[in-house]
Amino acid sequence: MNSKFDFSVLNVSTNEIPENERIPLLRDFYCRGVLKAEVEAREGKPAAASFTSHVLPEAQLLIGGLCGARVIRTKPLVADGDDSLALVVNRSGVLGISERGHDLSLHAGEAVLTSAEDVTTFERLSLGSCFSLRVPRRVLAPMIVDVDDAVMRVMPESTTGLRLLVDYAVTLVREKVFASPNLRQLGVGHLHDLLALVLGATGETRELAGRRGLKAARLQKAKVSIANNCWRQDLSVATVAQELGVTPRYLQRLFEADGKTFSSFLIDQRVKRAHRMLREPEYAERTVSSIAYDVGFGDLSYFNRCFRRTYNATPSDIRSGEMP
Repeated sequence: MNSKFDFSVLNVSTNEIPENERIPLLRDFYCRGVLKAEVEAREGKPAAASFTSHVLPEAQLLIGGLCGARVIRTKPLVADGDDSLALVVNRSGVLGISERGHDLSLHAGEAVLTSAEDVTTFERLSLGSCFSLRVPRRVLAPMIVDVDDAVMRVMPESTTGLRLLVDYAVTLVREKVFASPNLRQLGVGHLHDLLALVLGATGETRELAGRRGLKAARLQKAKVSIANNCWRQDLSVATVAQELGVTPRYLQRLFEADGKTFSSFLIDQRVKRAHRMLREPEYAERTVSSIAYDVGFGDLSYFNRCFRRTYNATPSDIRSGEMP
């Protein structure tokens, strides 16, 4: 699909594009950023789309929405030799997919594996968005029991690992992890592992993927949850573990393997939040003790010690602008 060093991000939005120019724009986007395919307008409906495509080493991520058009991997285009497989997850609305004699309507949360070797039609039956992860067949085939048996089999939202895969991929994109070559390769490897688990990994692969991709995704999800909720004084390893569906001890081990503890990561997030608030004019009238409480600390002295240890400065120093 692309060399191990390739990385590009392609964006397309029809918001500012005249209606008569939208279909040509989408054709160009699909040929360059996703998969060679024909794009046709649906009668009576103006085409509209907003997509982001991340072209990665041995993977392509597509996130966005389309309506008023159908995307067709035609028979002549199938002859291009692309044998990639794509997990398509419908995030909202209804998505119609036709391939191998099957006509499916994917509802919100459902997913299906499609093959670039087959004539395929994608059509939005109602406004919505989707996520897809495309990988070369040679990468995926050895990792699961029967790759062809998995094609065009509808997977419900409750499928093991499906939500975790999507959340992890979206987090990698949002945090721009793929911009770093080393993290890029690591992240793509984790995505391969998680995709194999979703589709039914072989015994050996399941064990390996569980050690790599599943743990990485769970740790990342835990970190996002902590960062978003660090202000809660009742936030604990038990509450985050319950959210992830794992035991507190398992979650603690994930952090320990990453070189931190749950508590130290939580404190770091609270201190960083306080640092941002102390520098923002909108909080200028708030006392330091009030800010400390708002970010989750229950003891001012402990907050001051943690803050000084992290920034080698007092909260007052930061507020006065004497320290960066």
